[in-house]
Amino acid sequence: MQLAIAGAMLIAIFSGILYHYIEISIFENVAISLNRIAKDLEPRSKLYALQSKIPDVKISVDETKIQKPYFSYNKDKSSTQLHYPTSYGTLIIDKNTKEYSQITAQILSNIIFINATAIFLILFYALFLSRILVLPVRALALKLSKLNEHSLKGVESTQVPSEFEPLAKSINRLIKRIEAYALSQKELFIGAAHELKTPLAVMKTKNEVTLLKDRPKEQYCQALEQNIKSIDQMNKMVSAILQIGRGEAVQFEKPVNTDIIAFLGEICESFKALTKKEGKNLSTSFSPKSLKISIQTTLFTHIMQNFLQNALKFSPEGSEVKVETKLLDNILEISVSDEGCGIGENKDIFAPFKRYGKAGGSGLGLFVAKNAANAMGAQISVLNRNDGKSGAVAKLLLKIS
Repeated sequence: MQLAIAGAMLIAIFSGILYHYIEISIFENVAISLNRIAKDLEPRSKLYALQSKIPDVKISVDETKIQKPYFSYNKDKSSTQLHYPTSYGTLIIDKNTKEYSQITAQILSNIIFINATAIFLILFYALFLSRILVLPVRALALKLSKLNEHSLKGVESTQVPSEFEPLAKSINRLIKRIEAYALSQKELFIGAAHELKTPLAVMKTKNEVTLLKDRPKEQYCQALEQNIKSIDQMNKMVSAILQIGRGEAVQFEKPVNTDIIAFLGEICESFKALTKKEGKNLSTSFSPKSLKISIQTTLFTHIMQNFLQNALKFSPEGSEVKVETKLLDNILEISVSDEGCGIGENKDIFAPFKRYGKAGGSGLGLFVAKNAANAMGAQISVLNRNDGKSGAVAKLLLKIS
């Protein structure tokens, strides 16, 4: 509405300027013609000879002398007078400009009519048509306001005008991400409760059995040692859950312009000492050698640390873990391959608390990595190697904007 009023005011101002310019142009032409006549009548001998030949013009002479020529108009500008100084007095040329005055009056009335019509149409559009245009937006907003964690239904793109289909598709993609996030959180809470409840129940049972009767000191020590192991396992679980919380907190971390290749090299360098200690080899092959992109470095570190920890965990002694980068069109592919036992590709390895292989762990590493990749707008995958060797390859695909 404010824009409509501002537009109407601009139209009125522009029209006023246009009318003023037209009026000045018309009467300037009159002034030019009168000046030409005055110059022709400078010799007094031509005064009465020309007077009868010029229509709509009355010529008279006033004995009073003036220094400069000037114009005067009557009230409605139906008559224009030029007072022109000559050697024999003041020459007064009176021209009938009633026709010009009527033309300017007609122009003014036409401008006012056009302005009034334009302003009416603008206000009509602002008050009525704009309300009709925003009805789909209001309907969409009402539908979104009714969404909650129990009802995450997408927007039917066929129920909105074609202009709003891209918006509806974007909202549906966001709803799917929220739905996936809510489902993963539900799985996390259920899994955490189950994983913590089981060792607590075992510890309680062992303590109750131990306290049923007096036992040798060694049996008490054995029960305590088993409880300590269970507590250590639960501590690992709690630490992993806290790591997930920290990962969710840094999802809002501001992206930083970083040389991703150099940053990845630093992460790999920090793992080389651990690799040598375990009798394994960590090699790198980066292409290109340098690439600056805007990235959330903490989330990227979570993903790469998880890839490297899993590769080292499942690789046998004397094997090689290789980190490679490739730039394919607008996508940077980062892969971490190992020579372990591989994975079961028919299993959901990104689900929380899912453990595979004989190596221990909380089962939350890939779950954390998946959430971090989603927050970055990246994609991750873990598949078996297809080059004839045993082992798995974890890949991270980053879009280069």
